[in-house]
Amino acid sequence: MLRLVAGVDEVGRGPLVGDVVTAAVILDPNKPIAGLADSKKLSEKKRESLALLIEKNALCWAIGRASPQEIDEFNILQATMLAMSRAVQALSIQPEHVLVDGNRCPKWSYSSEAIVKGDGLIAEISAASIIAKVARDKEMLALDRAHPQYGFAQHKGYPTAFHLSKLAELGPLPQYRMSFKPVQLSLAARDGQLAGQ
Repeated sequence: MLRLVAGVDEVGRGPLVGDVVTAAVILDPNKPIAGLADSKKLSEKKRESLALLIEKNALCWAIGRASPQEIDEFNILQATMLAMSRAVQALSIQPEHVLVDGNRCPKWSYSSEAIVKGDGLIAEISAASIIAKVARDKEMLALDRAHPQYGFAQHKGYPTAFHLSKLAELGPLPQYRMSFKPVQLSLAARDGQLAGQ
């Protein structure tokens, strides 16, 4: 019987800005946490209260990330795998088995399996999705305070119509993922390459 099972999930593959953030969590079977679910299906308030419970009651948890520069260098999938590896390696207790949300695992030495829609099925993955989402949202709120004109507090970096219009108007910040097409288009427009097309 496997004992130390870590759940891993990522947040932020789709946004145009900021790190892709992952979390790894090993829950304590003696301290079950009620209400764990896919972070996308929880209200912001519920996510934040559950994140505090997870941080307090889990055997251990850790966050891994890959920067916009790494995303641009490796592509978003490889950067996500890198961030997942970093999260698991950062755990203070190393797991015997790792459950990863999605359809693939990083190339690592851990015993692991990928579970599609695992963030709604497996408590450990749900916990990881909540920790990662709360951490990334906080970073977007901090970016919003520094650059309020982009509206990061509302769209969290995802390519909404409002975000794209602001990106076209203001151009990208250094925190943007320059390899992503909407960012490239805004750079090209600013450089005048699209003038007359």
